[in-house]
Amino acid sequence: MAKKRSGGGLTGTQQAAKFLGVAVLSGVVLAGIALPGAGALGLAAKGTVEGFDEIPANLKTPPLSQRTTILDAEGGLIATVYSRDRKVVPLTAISPYMQKAIVAIEDSRFYEHGAIDLKGILRAVNRNAQEGGAAQGASTLTQQYVKNVFVEEAGDDPEKVAQAQEKSLGRKVRELKYAIQVEEELGKKKILENYLNITFFGQQAYGIESAAQRYFSKPARDLTLDESALLAGIVQSPSRYDPVNDTEEAAQRRNIVLQRMADIRYISQAEADEAKAKPIKLKVTRPRNGCITAGSGAGFFCDYVRAVFLSDPVFGKTKEDRAKIWNRGGLTIRTTLDPQSQDAVNDSIKKRVYQDDKVAAAVTLVQPGTGRILGMGQSKPYGFGTNETQINFSVDKALGGSNFGFQIGSTFKPIVAAAALEQGMAPSKTYRSPYRMEYPSPVQLCNGKQWINTEGTPVTNETKSEVGPYSLRKAMEKSINTYFVEMISEIGVCPVTDLAAKLGVIEASGKRLKQVPSIALGTGEMSPLTMANAYATFANRGTYCSPVAIESITNAQGKAMRVPKSKCEQVMSERTADTINTLLRGVVDSGTGERAGLSDRDSAGKTGTTDERKNAWFVGYTPNMAGAVWVGAGGLKKVPMEDITIGGQYYPKVFGGGLPGPIWKGAVSGALEGREVQSFVTVGIPEPVQTPQPDGNKNGRKRSDRDDAKPGRRTSTGGTSTGTDGGRSVGGTDNGNGGGNGNGNGNGAVGGDFGTGLPDVIGGVEGP
Repeated sequence: MAKKRSGGGLTGTQQAAKFLGVAVLSGVVLAGIALPGAGALGLAAKGTVEGFDEIPANLKTPPLSQRTTILDAEGGLIATVYSRDRKVVPLTAISPYMQKAIVAIEDSRFYEHGAIDLKGILRAVNRNAQEGGAAQGASTLTQQYVKNVFVEEAGDDPEKVAQAQEKSLGRKVRELKYAIQVEEELGKKKILENYLNITFFGQQAYGIESAAQRYFSKPARDLTLDESALLAGIVQSPSRYDPVNDTEEAAQRRNIVLQRMADIRYISQAEADEAKAKPIKLKVTRPRNGCITAGSGAGFFCDYVRAVFLSDPVFGKTKEDRAKIWNRGGLTIRTTLDPQSQDAVNDSIKKRVYQDDKVAAAVTLVQPGTGRILGMGQSKPYGFGTNETQINFSVDKALGGSNFGFQIGSTFKPIVAAAALEQGMAPSKTYRSPYRMEYPSPVQLCNGKQWINTEGTPVTNETKSEVGPYSLRKAMEKSINTYFVEMISEIGVCPVTDLAAKLGVIEASGKRLKQVPSIALGTGEMSPLTMANAYATFANRGTYCSPVAIESITNAQGKAMRVPKSKCEQVMSERTADTINTLLRGVVDSGTGERAGLSDRDSAGKTGTTDERKNAWFVGYTPNMAGAVWVGAGGLKKVPMEDITIGGQYYPKVFGGGLPGPIWKGAVSGALEGREVQSFVTVGIPEPVQTPQPDGNKNGRKRSDRDDAKPGRRTSTGGTSTGTDGGRSVGGTDNGNGGGNGNGNGNGAVGGDFGTGLPDVIGGVEGP
């Protein structure tokens, strides 16, 4: 006697034999079901049997695509992303009503037959013959499951999806053979569980758990009789029976399901009638898919996480491999995003730059020593509407950023200084630093060649009164252009670009820095993440750590996956880093970045403003946090930030210390509130003896109190100046050597933190 399996039905061998027998008897039996005209096409039973025998007997079931959850560092939800909104649940987590309803309407003899319902086939053939068409199908629930497996495997490829759903005899035969295998291996309960998890229920909901949440905002285990019948009815035609768009049509279909349940005695007629009388009451949870749904302004960080996953070989050898894993989903991704830091970033931006301003602001915070990205935000929200964008201004092009990045101006000068110190240059080094000079030449390049200034290209300081000689300390505080051009000309370009590469400083387009002396003034176009992470190296006493956004990942089975780890390397001596920290602390104490200085902990940083003030930067750090702030126009059309209102405040001229600096201060002070206070290791830097200048000016006197400085903190150490800079003089008559044109009304120029005012023909772009 033939052996039966649990759950009913014949063995696979018996099913195959019966199928072939019926096929021979009825000729093109399946053609009568799916293709009424198939007989005319010459699809004989003999050919069908031969094709059946040639089909491989092993159905490879792909893992079901599910939603992926992206969390912050504390486990809070950032966003849910998916190609298909699905959550796989066991049969025990699905309402018994739902189990009975789907069987009743889709395959009422499910527990009585095997993979193929022979009675159903003959009944359907007879009915279709009478009506002259495909009025009734005979696919079992198992066969439907197999078809859904092929559709799932096709993913989002339209051609493959069409092949998986085509009305052909070949597809039907293939499904039948695989259905036999599935029945043999899984049994009825597992097939039902798989079917309910794979099936599409409309409204972007795949699987019964997502469907229950979508339509009723409840788990599948809590579905009532009438709710279960409604969802079971949707499966046949998710668009036609969509209760959100057509309640009447959905109700009629629901009642058909209820009556069928009563007819096969899954429920009583009284229960069916009572459920039919109930109005449809939906409690719809709208689909929330993708980074656009992220809270706390974290949409861009969310998108960065996705871009990292799709680009890092740790997640798969090829782009296609990584995309397949991502689209399959079911991942739980714990990121490095710190909620306190992220909130501080958002608050500081919103106070100073509005969404509908002509320009935008972007801020990125990272942790020195770990490379962990703690905060990332910008003034233009993530989206598709007016004053929204999908471009992440904080990162490089390859990871969702702008095509080219943004000129960084004088924020590059500390890298030049660090390279010089690494070459053995004394931190007390003095250069003549005139107001205007031609680029010195020849200058040594990496390839053994020399750069020659054949065009007589000049460089100037911001104001004519900025005349040296200057020491490194003063040149850094005042951001003296000619000083750093003389420095790079002496040590050569190669040490600078080599160190920049070790600091991860490459153009946002992915290109290495150009081999020209003008890079000393920040002609390169970088992203805020690049600059924040480079400065974190100074805070970390010379050890560079690559940026990371992902802390851990578990897959749908709860198994931990490999994730990229920060790679740390000592790229400069501790002495060099400590010297830069000392110099840049001076910038925020009494230099161009004074408005960014923190009062409760050590801080350091550098301002940067490019020609015509189209980009303004502040990049700074404490011992335990580094951050970069950029303000400018994010599109192809650059906006000169002069006579402009930003964040409701009028600016005669925007400069690195005047707007990005305060944004940085607000973000970092909020991010570090209540957290450990740490101190820099500083070094003593002797100040060289000053000598009188030919024009009677003296170096070493106080800095000009330009509009990028805090009033009331200047002291004069001798000498006089006739220039007015728009700042406030507190005591004495010395109006500073900034030489601005503000005439005491606060509209002074940005001494030294600006460009040459002339086209930079060397780099092909405007000067810093």
